Amino acid sequence: MGLEATMPVDNILTTQVQAVINWARRSAVWPMPFATACCGIELMATAMSRYDLSRFGAEVFRFSPRQADLMIVAGRISTKMLPVMHRIYNQMCEPKWVISMGACASTGGVFDTYAVVQGVDQFLPVDVYVPGCPPRPEMLIEGVMAIQRIIDEDNLPTDGRGKRVPLNLALEPNYEPAAQPVDVTVGLS
Repeated sequence: MGLEATMPVDNILTTQVQAVINWARRSAVWPMPFATACCGIELMATAMSRYDLSRFGAEVFRFSPRQADLMIVAGRISTKMLPVMHRIYNQMCEPKWVISMGACASTGGVFDTYAVVQGVDQFLPVDVYVPGCPPRPEMLIEGVMAIQRIIDEDNLPTDGRGKRVPLNLALEPNYEPAAQPVDVTVGLS
């Protein structure tokens, strides 16, 4: 009493091949974590059962770049780590996407020094920026869902030479800070 009951007798389903390919890509995004700091803890929490990234087909964290198509840069990137990150990105298969997770990966965060890269978008084409320090797991899931929407719509922008350009999506925070449970007074007795 499911799909079989509603289909015609000859059991033929017609669709576009590109729609099936996009559905398969969207449903099997395999992330390559590049976690270097505290954002990595939130990245790990996203894969836990409470948030369950597997609902979106992205639970298979691949530590081999040849098997991944989504790089999640979580945390600050030092200038010594930059060539490693760039090599891993170049080894990933096309089409590939990049999420910049947290303030440090997006802008360098509070580490305004010569040794920390001030935004990974200077060296990699970032598709989605996830704000926060560190961002909540819900925000990372929202970033993965943003990439899935783009894949599903087959809306991958290219330049004049056919090379894919970054999406540059910035997510808005999806939470409202709660009020303090007790009024705080300083210096009054």
